[in-house]
Amino acid sequence: MKMDFKQLLKNWMFVAAGVVIASNTASGIHYDSNEALVVAVLLLSACNVFLKPVLMLFSLPFIILTFGIGIWVINALLFLFVGGLVSGFHIDSFGSALWGALVVSITSALASLFFGAPGARSVNIKVGRPGTPSGGQPQSHRPGVGRKPKPIVEDDDDVIDV
Repeated sequence: MKMDFKQLLKNWMFVAAGVVIASNTASGIHYDSNEALVVAVLLLSACNVFLKPVLMLFSLPFIILTFGIGIWVINALLFLFVGGLVSGFHIDSFGSALWGALVVSITSALASLFFGAPGARSVNIKVGRPGTPSGGQPQSHRPGVGRKPKPIVEDDDDVIDV
């Protein structure tokens, strides 16, 4: 996956917007200055890039057991961690961190849905057996005609063949 600086900056802006929305909607999340907010967002982004994959790997059984809700808990722990590291950025409780993580996740998901890379927004799935036309229905053969069904050959790397 290739990510350019422009896309990275957009993602960072969406995380920043999520943190601002979370701080305005929760009484337990607040920041003293814009500088503290910028440092908190930068640190939260760095934690999401470097720490979150490691935490998810070690807590994979918990994530599977909770049907993915464990990822929300990991995000909240990272949010709480950043609140403890950055002076001027305050998270009062774990409940506030859960709310902040939820708001940032929803904001980032909506932003990537609407403003993400065009190829990342859709998945193409073609269902069919080799020897069938694209509709998936077998071709009818009459004995003696000599027609053989042609296999479907596609060179798309982003298509899932079932």
